[in-house]
Amino acid sequence: MLNKIKVTPLASESFGVRSMCTFVETPDVRMLLDAGISLCPNRFGLPPHPIEFQTIARLRKRIAEAADKTEVVTISHYHFDHHTPSFEDWLVNWTEKDETARQIYEGKRVLLKNPREKINPSQRQRAWMFQRTGGRHAKTLENADAKEFKFGKETVLRFSEPVTHGPDNAMLGWVIMAEVECGGGRFVFAPDVQGPISNRTLELIKAAKPDVAMVGGPPFYLGGFKVDETQLQQGLDNLMVLAKTVPITILEHHALRGEAWYERTREAYESAHNAGNIVETAAEYAGEENVFLESRRKQLYEENPPSRDFERWMRWSSDKANKGKPPL
Repeated sequence: MLNKIKVTPLASESFGVRSMCTFVETPDVRMLLDAGISLCPNRFGLPPHPIEFQTIARLRKRIAEAADKTEVVTISHYHFDHHTPSFEDWLVNWTEKDETARQIYEGKRVLLKNPREKINPSQRQRAWMFQRTGGRHAKTLENADAKEFKFGKETVLRFSEPVTHGPDNAMLGWVIMAEVECGGGRFVFAPDVQGPISNRTLELIKAAKPDVAMVGGPPFYLGGFKVDETQLQQGLDNLMVLAKTVPITILEHHALRGEAWYERTREAYESAHNAGNIVETAAEYAGEENVFLESRRKQLYEENPPSRDFERWMRWSSDKANKGKPPL
């Protein structure tokens, strides 16, 4: 369907981590979208299980290998599951000081969210830090908000205006979506739009007329205390609109962080089916099985109790834990 565009999801919730990292190839260019990956440090009162650490270690290698083949790396916003920091952290981001970020950004053309405009205070600080650490390794750092970049004979990479990280006026700030066009095919990458909840974001995705869209879905697991149920319903309603109009919707990220994710999104699947379209996870799109780990953390501890060495490691303060890999 995408003809000359090859989309390869590398890491996401359906692979067992927090991420939307995706490798995109055309005859003209190879690009790595949102090269970040994280684990939730505390879910159900529990730290990540050893299986989660094993998974993030494996997927970190997958991202690094893709970076070796990449000319362009994009950053939609500055959360650590969407870009790689330069500090040492084995608890959440699985990063070695300086080295992990260098492997990804060295010599690359980095197209990134404007670090000064349409950005909230915490992301502004992280953007400032990135420019002075991991970003120093890049060939170039270029603001991409609402811009278009051409590669070779027929590849165009377009970025949206900044859209909200969820609802309009969301405290979490703004992100930029990406659209890759080549050979008549279009792929849209819409991270952390949470549905999308925003009607403006929905209209921008529809206007691109994608053949395939990867979308960060509604954060149902935050319903009732961080996100209002009416906003979640709006996100689901807009997801259903996309499912009716986009041939393939890759549903990912926040939507998959609860065990009841499929029940909560069933209507979108039905909408797609009735229109002759497909909704699937990134793992399914890649031809792999879904591996949901964070939402099953309680079961992981019950079914696979960690070693005493691991338990001792987790009893350290988070600061100490970040200075040494867990015993796996």
